[in-house]
Formats: sequence, structure tokens, C-alpha cells
Amino acid sequence: MELNTIVLEFIGTDHYDLTPITDGLINTTYLLEDRDHGKKFILQKINTHVFRQPEVIVKNHLMINEILQSNNYQFQIIEPVLSLTNKFLVKDANGDSWRMLSFIENSTTFLTAPSLQTAFEAAKAFSYFLNTVNTEQLPAIEDSLPNFLNFEKRVSDYKNALENAIPSLKEKAKTEIEITNQLLSLPDQWIEMERNNQIPKRIIHADVKISNILFDQHHKPLAVIDLDTMMISTVLYDFGTMIQSYTNTTLEDDGSAKNNFNPEMYKVVKEGFLFHLKEKLTPLEISSLDYAAQVAIYIQEIRFLTDYLNGSTYYSTQYPEHNLDRTKNQLELLKGLREFLESE
Repeated sequence: MELNTIVLEFIGTDHYDLTPITDGLINTTYLLEDRDHGKKFILQKINTHVFRQPEVIVKNHLMINEILQSNNYQFQIIEPVLSLTNKFLVKDANGDSWRMLSFIENSTTFLTAPSLQTAFEAAKAFSYFLNTVNTEQLPAIEDSLPNFLNFEKRVSDYKNALENAIPSLKEKAKTEIEITNQLLSLPDQWIEMERNNQIPKRIIHADVKISNILFDQHHKPLAVIDLDTMMISTVLYDFGTMIQSYTNTTLEDDGSAKNNFNPEMYKVVKEGFLFHLKEKLTPLEISSLDYAAQVAIYIQEIRFLTDYLNGSTYYSTQYPEHNLDRTKNQLELLKGLREFLESE
């Protein structure tokens, strides 16, 4: 059994239990329990279709951990675990890369925020994490996802998909295409701020959904996890995607959703995000947070619509209109956010 060979490379015994963890959308993940030593670990096969250079995410992870440890970071830290042959990555017969990570006992995660207070605590935890890793000197973090935050390319990809889509798809998405086209200039200010170096380059997490916080049994944060997407960009993206993720009152594939934006959630997440970062961010960064939230939702909507027009080849789908429903959901979320901001 190939998986057994990988486990033996890391723990050297076949007295273990493996339990699949299915919450993640990218890597293949297991809870590994070493029965001989009574220890638990996370075992992962890295998805190289997404992360084409697994060694980069390991290198970044070790670098970030070093910064956290040297700055008296108070949360627990997920550690990459060396194999018995002193490797952080072990390759299987197919050439796929596997890694093992430390496991934090008595922790829990949430797919959506169970309360405003928990959302606040999560946003505050990310704020603390970002404040800690953003020291005066930026480390040599490598980009594990080239062009991931290239919004010009996202818009260009959408335009190409629209031009080349089969007529039936364009007809079904007619309303969504019309709204998307009306908002095509929305990311322009963001693109200009980056191009003109008006906003600082900082280390960002780039995947700040609430499921990437480990909580204790009292809903207090224990750790920030999943550092695979760490990169140097603008913290506006982390705030924007936090809003995109936390404020949606429905599942993102609910295409019939109406009024799915939660304004109270927006307020507490913004408060939590600024809790540790307010003194570090520039006035332009702070004044751009509301705008960034709109752009993040819009870019995610464009990605769903682009994939739909391309025949749904990127995102996993369960039915033909799945990406179109996701598109509708994000447009409704964006509508609610914009109405809320106009009323403030």
C-alpha cells in the first residue's frame, strides 16, 4: 500500500490509525495517530496542480514560523515534521509530495462563524498574526501561487471567456454578465494603487477563512493554520476576503439567495481586523478597507463566472449551473455590501 510506505517514512511503524479530513478543498489530508508513541499528526498530500512547487510552501512555512517564534508570538504554531531521513517532503511512486505537520489537541474549527463574537475573535487572531509577521524587514517569501492576485489578469481572463463562450452559456448567464460588465471598472483603483506603490507590500495569509483558525472549546483562538498561500502583497486582500467569507449568511452555491449580507458581521470583522493592525497600517490602507471588501467579492464573482463560461474546468462542480449559482450568490452579497456602505 503506497500510503503505508509514506507513513513509515515519517513515523517508522505500521501501528497507526488514519482518518481522512475532508473539510479542505485543495490538499488530501489525514489525521495520523501513531499508536506506539501516542502522538497525533496531520499528514497531507500536496496538490501540485495548485502548488506547483511544494518546496516553496515548506520553505515559506519555516520562514514564517521563525519570524513568529522570534517575536514572542503567543498562539500555538504548526510545525512541519521531518521524516526519518530528515526530509520535510516525501515523494510517493507517482511523484506526489507528502508532508507531516504537528497536531494541536483539543482544538476545533468552524466552516462558518457560529456567532458575532467568534467572528470577532477570528478576525482579531488574523490581525495579531499579520501584525507579528510584518516586521520592518520583509523576508524572502516566494510566491506559491503566481498571478493569484493579478486582478488585471482576472479581468482579462473573464473577457476572453466571455468572447469564446458557447452561446447557450452566455444566454443562461445573460443577467449576471450584464451586471459584471457594469462593474468592470471596480478593481481599477486597486490596480492603480499597487502599480503606483501607494500601498505597502506586506506579508499576507491570503486564505483567511474562519476554518483556518483553530479554536479551543470556549471559542478562543489557539492557532492560525494553513500557511501554504502566504505571499507578499497587500493586506487589503486579506481584509476583503475575510468579509467575502464571513458576512455571507448563506452557502456560496445558493443561487437563489436574497439579502445574504450580514452588516453586523461586517462591523465586528472590521473591528477585529484593525485590533492589532490599526497602528501599523497607513491612512490609505485603512480608508480603503470598505473598497477592498467590494473588490474581493467582485473578483471572486468574476472567477466563478469565468469558469462557468469556460465550461467549468477549474472549480469542482456538482451540476451544470453550479458556478452560475455561485456567481449569483456573490453578486447578491456584493449588492448587500454596497447598499450597506452607501447607508453608512
